[in-house]
Amino acid sequence: MEDRGRKTKIEGVVVSDKMDKTVVVRVERLVRHPVFHKFIKRYVKYKAHDENNDCRMGDRVMIAASRPLSKEKRWRMVQIIEKAK
Repeated sequence: MEDRGRKTKIEGVVVSDKMDKTVVVRVERLVRHPVFHKFIKRYVKYKAHDENNDCRMGDRVMIAASRPLSKEKRWRMVQIIEKAK
């Protein structure tokens, strides 16, 4: 995929690859609690387009924002950073 300007890119782990040409990517972030000032893990799951069905569960991938591809798919898988063991 060629670079089309500045797109939001985030890194996450594939948690599901059961759909055809689609993977579910879990992205974690740390949030500081407003009262206790302790860091808490929060996560969001994104559906991303995987044209060649390359991704498997446990792979660490980079996804980039794109135009809406279906009802819930707004991301494309750009590259596989690390394969699952």
